[in-house]
Amino acid sequence: MRSDRPSSVSEAPLFIGVGNPFRRDDGVGPWVADELARRGHRALTHGGDGAGLIELFRGRGAVTLIDATETGAAPGTILTLDAAAGPVGGTRFRRSTHSFGLAEAVETARLLGLLPPRLSILGIEGADFAPGEGLSPAVSTAAKAAVDRLDAG
Repeated sequence: MRSDRPSSVSEAPLFIGVGNPFRRDDGVGPWVADELARRGHRALTHGGDGAGLIELFRGRGAVTLIDATETGAAPGTILTLDAAAGPVGGTRFRRSTHSFGLAEAVETARLLGLLPPRLSILGIEGADFAPGEGLSPAVSTAAKAAVDRLDAG
């Protein structure tokens, strides 16, 4: 079967858990990625630096980013976005310490033509972003549900 897709594009989906596990609920992305990796998926964690995220998009056919959101919704609310379809909007996701985080990385990659053909974002509304380890109860419950959903495909 012939494919019009460049052979350098990896078809295996990559899950990227974005966040800081030492900022309580901001660590939900890495927590989900670690659980997916334990289940045999291709998954890694990332601190959220936008330039580094763009580099991880290179050569990928499908990427799912998992990150904490901070929108005012109830803690544990799960949001899914098809980032390949249109703008993400920067107010939903926590920014890295350099103010160039997930949303900025996605939009910069879009402008540069570097977005994977399939790019989705799964956000989980956080409650506690203070220094410390461990997820709040609502976020922990949502993270487990997110792992099951992503594992099922």
